[in-house]
Amino acid sequence: MLATLSATRVQGLEQRFALCFEGRLAEEIRAAHAPLEMLAAVRVSRPWTVLRARRRLAAVLDDARPDVVICHSSWTHGLLAGVARKRGIPLVFWLHDAVTGQTWADRFAKRVRPDFAVCTSEFARGTLHRLWSGVASDVVHPPVPQPDGAGVDRRLMRAQVDTPADDVVILQASRMEPWKGHRLLVEALARLRDVGGWTAWIAGGAQRAHEEAHLAETYALAQQLGIAPRIRFLGQRDDVPALMASADVLCQPNLGPEPFGIAFVEGMHAGLPVIATAIGGAREIVSAECGLLVPPEDPAPLADALLLLIRDPALRAGLGAAGPARARALCHPQRQAEKLRDVLEAVVHGAGAERERLKPPQRLR
Repeated sequence: MLATLSATRVQGLEQRFALCFEGRLAEEIRAAHAPLEMLAAVRVSRPWTVLRARRRLAAVLDDARPDVVICHSSWTHGLLAGVARKRGIPLVFWLHDAVTGQTWADRFAKRVRPDFAVCTSEFARGTLHRLWSGVASDVVHPPVPQPDGAGVDRRLMRAQVDTPADDVVILQASRMEPWKGHRLLVEALARLRDVGGWTAWIAGGAQRAHEEAHLAETYALAQQLGIAPRIRFLGQRDDVPALMASADVLCQPNLGPEPFGIAFVEGMHAGLPVIATAIGGAREIVSAECGLLVPPEDPAPLADALLLLIRDPALRAGLGAAGPARARALCHPQRQAEKLRDVLEAVVHGAGAERERLKPPQRLR
């Protein structure tokens, strides 16, 4: 999301970025030719690394003299926001996730009250009070560019993953986290074992030990339920747009809420009807015009929704056709960057007016 924002040019919005760690995000920001400052690798268990990063940020702020500083996580805000606050720079917290207020990072963040909060969704916004009460806020959806699926040979892609050319392909493309609902999808598909003409693709590699265990358990469940031959476990993929262009339905039946749900927007961009559970950000994204919402943690209604789309190509086409417009309305990068600019301008002007109000009166001579 930050990489997309860094590549979006909007009149009146000049962006500079500061990171503590090298990695993919730093590479993507550099590729977008956006100004990037590297602070210092921080380990909370090593206080001197925090002090070093704060000193570096102080130097960056003194040099750049920004109108506003945005922190994008409780961790960043808790450790570094005070540097901006001491300089009187308007401070914004961007809430990308639903927060509990109970983690150590949240507790650190609570110590520095921002002037404003930008929230990734109304769902996330509903948790902001767990950090601070009464902080003004607005929702700016993540900018999601249309993925490049043009020119994909659907038949070739399907052949490469051993899928009949005419099958209805149900795709889930997500991290291999239990709360993403892989097991629920398998349980729902098992109810359709006697229905012909479908294949499921599960894309997403296991990165950590608990994800490896979840993947193994999901595959074992598919074997136990007798549908393993109809599910392709594709592992980590760097061609998800091509997978979406070659699929027919995007299904991600979360057990836990997404703070937003970029995968749903990407699926709609690709012209896929979306099936999701009616929790979290999905409720703001998936409308009746472009997808189906089902109750969480229940394979029966999920199976019914899948069967409906498997058997009704006209419904699939209609829901899919409405997806791109919905995706643009929610997450067009230019529009979201313009909204961010407008929000930040209001914050800066409001902070300036407040500083004027708090100035001590001049003594009369």
